[in-house]
Amino acid sequence: MAAEFLNPPSLCPTFGWTHVVSVSGGKTIYISGQVGINEKGEVVGKGDMKRQTEQAFENIRLALAAAGASFQQVVKTNLYVVGLRAEHVPLIREVRSRYVWAEHPPSSTLVGVSALVGPDWLIEIEAVAVVF
Repeated sequence: MAAEFLNPPSLCPTFGWTHVVSVSGGKTIYISGQVGINEKGEVVGKGDMKRQTEQAFENIRLALAAAGASFQQVVKTNLYVVGLRAEHVPLIREVRSRYVWAEHPPSSTLVGVSALVGPDWLIEIEAVAVVF
């Protein structure tokens, strides 16, 4: 049971993510999209992308812990950002770098969307982890 993190030289350089993660064996954990909502169901950081990103990553950390995992086992993330602009990317990367495993960051997709289900939600993040 192992995970292999690959950045083929035939693909572009990466900045905090991995092109290919190959996993064999282990227990797979799927984390539903997490947003800037606290344990009381309240929006944290209304209108504040950085604060909502922090809360969403913290919610993923809590969900992983509940399943017996950590960010070190995350192999894939999907991020959905309302009205994605170039200036959002460094902010999201900075927060993300506090959570993901720097040595082997997960494969990742960042998508700009027009809206999320909650009218005040600015970002939603999904994660997949594999525990060996």
